[in-house]
Amino acid sequence: MTFSVHGLAVSRGIAIGRAVLVASSRADVAHYFIEDDKTADEITRVRISRNAVMEEITRLQQDLPKDAPHELAALLDVHLMLLQDEQLISGVKHWIVDRHYNAEWALTTQYEIIARQFDDMEDEYLRERKADLEQVVERILRHMKGVASPVQPAAQAGAGRKLSQQDLLLDDTTDVPLVLVAHDLSPADMLQFKQSLFAGFATDVGGKTSHTAIVARSMDIPAVVGARSASQLIKQDDWVIIDGDAGVLIVDPSPIILAEYGFKQRQGELERQRLNRLKNTPSLTIDGQRVELLANIEMPEDTLGAVTAGAVGVGLFRSEFLFMGRSGKLPDEEEQYQAYRKAIEGMHGLPVTIRTVDIGSDKPLDRHAKAQDTHLNPALGLRAIRWSLADPPMFLTQLRAILRAAAHGQVNLLVPMLAHATEIRQTMSLIDHARATLDNNGTPYGPVRLGAMIEIPAAALTLKLFLKYFDFLSIGTNDLIQYTLAIDRADEAVSHLYDPCHPAVLRLIADTIAECDAQGKGVSVCGEMAGDVGMTRLLLGLGLRSFSMHPSQILAVKQQILRADASKLQPWAEQVLASEDPAALLQSA
Repeated sequence: MTFSVHGLAVSRGIAIGRAVLVASSRADVAHYFIEDDKTADEITRVRISRNAVMEEITRLQQDLPKDAPHELAALLDVHLMLLQDEQLISGVKHWIVDRHYNAEWALTTQYEIIARQFDDMEDEYLRERKADLEQVVERILRHMKGVASPVQPAAQAGAGRKLSQQDLLLDDTTDVPLVLVAHDLSPADMLQFKQSLFAGFATDVGGKTSHTAIVARSMDIPAVVGARSASQLIKQDDWVIIDGDAGVLIVDPSPIILAEYGFKQRQGELERQRLNRLKNTPSLTIDGQRVELLANIEMPEDTLGAVTAGAVGVGLFRSEFLFMGRSGKLPDEEEQYQAYRKAIEGMHGLPVTIRTVDIGSDKPLDRHAKAQDTHLNPALGLRAIRWSLADPPMFLTQLRAILRAAAHGQVNLLVPMLAHATEIRQTMSLIDHARATLDNNGTPYGPVRLGAMIEIPAAALTLKLFLKYFDFLSIGTNDLIQYTLAIDRADEAVSHLYDPCHPAVLRLIADTIAECDAQGKGVSVCGEMAGDVGMTRLLLGLGLRSFSMHPSQILAVKQQILRADASKLQPWAEQVLASEDPAALLQSA
């Protein structure tokens, strides 16, 4: 009988295949008491398995392919840190020595205790790190049972030959695709996933900012996470459709549904092929207006994907990813300089916009994570430029590195989350200070255009102040929506109220674009709205001519631009702005 399971759409595309189930190792852990003389043996069992998992992850780090997403290296670091966590180690010893629990029981008991601490955290991002702890415990338990990674391509099938479906206990021919259904997948499993036979995956747990979702998007793998009881409802070898666009799993589909999704899958592949032909096509509207399509990147290596997609520059280099996952050791000036230089050279003369570090909220530094746990709302706390201005030596180090890198190409320096004139003046003063230090040291550096993020309503309502100091503005729609509507976008309880089409949000965006145009200053949108093809025509109608997005979204947005007549979109956009229900007009257009 056909039924569907709903989760979160985190990575686009459709995968169709037979289900390979990976049960949770914690579900069948033995519980028994041990004798006094066996406690040392049980502690040794846990230590040996933990060390083996650490060696396995270390080998994965060393063998990371050049095209592996940069997120994987950071996620593997997180797992190594959790494996060495003193609370986990000492807690397991306590349950074995004091309570005489067997090793597996002690490990899962300590996991539950630490997991509850994660559940009590206010920060959504930190709460989701519980999944990483669970993955670490799963790997130790699997090793204690002698069970390999669920997606390991060679160990189960034998060295030197391709993994067959018979090896996975399936009975179909080897031509049938496979989809993985699991309680969760670790970053190490995800890395092996890339070399495996699986066409897509689904997990019971996870959110849009979970590590599994992040890596799935970077690998462009069809995926649905947070599907709750998927691994209990789906049976081994069931036919499953993973609709990564809608966040739905369809189990045991009828021949008609299977044919329909097979057609959608082929259409998607054909559409991607058609879009690839647009790579070298100039981004012009029907009435001849040029539109700038830029890329958002996190690491210098991402410039390859930006160039491949036909981006005419980097509109947002999120420099905070250089700072994260380093156990409190921040990158020094030389390391940052080399990273920025690599990105600039990777764009082959095209402009690169480097945003100063945007730490805080859902992007904590390791050394600040504990302090942030006490904040009721980290999104309103010490983050972005507020954090930078609170630590001038750190900020000056970054500013000097960016200025030095500007000697190698076109660089725009973008400052996040400004709201006050005092913040603007402090920032300008520190930039001058960084230049003066480089002058005094005789260190070469280049010119930069200065820009500010418009992501707080207070900034959008005081644009003349901002344009007095800055050469260009960049609208960060993700935070602008969050702060305008007082919605924590990471909170599932209110996520349905997060509305990019709210009239207040659209009015702030429209006014920002109009004021920049009136003063001859550049303006772009670098939030999720820029890469949403459903918003492209509206943004064009509002006068936007610079979009910055993930490289994978560029060609789809370009197609919308090539089909649009910007001059005719303006009056329609005004109607949308004046409407009580802009979303309805967008859908009917």
